[in-house]
Amino acid sequence: MSTPDSGRAARPILPPLPLFPLQPIFARIVRRIAAENPSMFNRLGPWVGASFIIDPVNLPFALHLVPDRDRPLLRAVSRRALPAHVAHISGRFLDLLELIDADLDGDALFFSRALVIEGNTEAVVSLRNALDDIDGSVAERVAAMFGPPGRATLAMLRRAGERARAREARA
Repeated sequence: MSTPDSGRAARPILPPLPLFPLQPIFARIVRRIAAENPSMFNRLGPWVGASFIIDPVNLPFALHLVPDRDRPLLRAVSRRALPAHVAHISGRFLDLLELIDADLDGDALFFSRALVIEGNTEAVVSLRNALDDIDGSVAERVAAMFGPPGRATLAMLRRAGERARAREARA
């Protein structure tokens, strides 16, 4: 597995932790997004129900995503035991978060090696297109699901991302 090249190793933003408490949170998120955006599955074409690994390299786990109309799945998984998948997308958490909302250019991240894609690129492009069909910010919607603490956490994460990019620009 390749890792994104940011010029230096990505620092973990969370310590290792048990994954089971995260599963209901991720399940709630994916069910809500799928229920509110059923048309996004049209853009996935043959990749509806395919397995994707989304790997935020500075978190202590990866995410297993199966975009399925009837049984969407998003769960935290150990990098040591990844399930079978059609594509593996890795990058820093904040970059991936902003990529979901189209706040960052995926091509620029890819060519700068801040985003690594392994496996079926057609499947990844279809997933990107499906996310583009969602009106508004996915991150804002997810944060709103958790009320004021969720919105405050998202604001904090975005400020941290801005500070990190400013440091990198100065370096």
